Amino acid sequence: MSQAPEANRAPVTSPRASLREVEHRRSERLLITVPIRVEGVDRDGEKFSEETRTIVINRQGARIYLKRLVTAGASLLISTHGARHSAKFRVVGPTQPPSGEGGEWGVECLDQNANIWGIGFPPPSSLEGRCTALLECRRCHAVKLSHLSMVEHDVLGTSGLLVKECETCGRLTSWGYKEPSVPLPTDDTAASVEIPETPTDSRSGAPKRNHNRVALQLPIRLRSFSGGEEFIRTENVSRGGVCFISDRNYEIGEVILVTCPYEKNGQNIEVRGQVVRRREMHGTGRKIYGVSYER
Repeated sequence: MSQAPEANRAPVTSPRASLREVEHRRSERLLITVPIRVEGVDRDGEKFSEETRTIVINRQGARIYLKRLVTAGASLLISTHGARHSAKFRVVGPTQPPSGEGGEWGVECLDQNANIWGIGFPPPSSLEGRCTALLECRRCHAVKLSHLSMVEHDVLGTSGLLVKECETCGRLTSWGYKEPSVPLPTDDTAASVEIPETPTDSRSGAPKRNHNRVALQLPIRLRSFSGGEEFIRTENVSRGGVCFISDRNYEIGEVILVTCPYEKNGQNIEVRGQVVRRREMHGTGRKIYGVSYER
């Protein structure tokens, strides 16, 4: 049987997806504010109705602003101003870490034929909505080639994780890009955990460190896209990342915002980082993490 022509194959994305592909998929997005009313159930199980707005809209969904914290996978009823048009949407995930004033969420319309925005989008191209990615369940490590919508692509690209149904686990779990993993040392000395920038030397095949690692304890603040905030200390640092110990659960591939060092009343700089290493500290319930700053 002959193979399908290249032009008819769905593009496969990775953390290093080509700029051309990403920009192509983003070209269907509109940076437009539409007044909306959102009704649903928040993370605490309380019903709410909130007057808010869109930040970005596209054929399949939108990025919206909400003061309430919601859960990935939750169903929301979104109505345009005056309730002239409404439809049910699914919360795909956060696109910005929530703050005291609220957060941004990617939502996807459950009815593919609904168009509550009142905007006539051009006919979809042959590749639109056919993006695929090799994903891994962070709970059971099952690997699956999954189709991604534009909204899912955005959420995965910003937060590093997607909540999807896992057939092996039999429930919703966190999924991220499947990437080669680098083993951690076997001892429990936190200062010995290397910061994650270890590219390979092409001549010897041995790991090569770009930045010197310093055993230094600094106060840091961590903010996750799920709304969590943590104030802890580093175990070692470098120009390319940090290592810390925490009893919280961060997934490999998850994007978090790091302020290092952190001063309560200082002028702090927050940077994006990705969790690239994680190891359980047996008998403690705590974990050692390595975070690499995004370049």
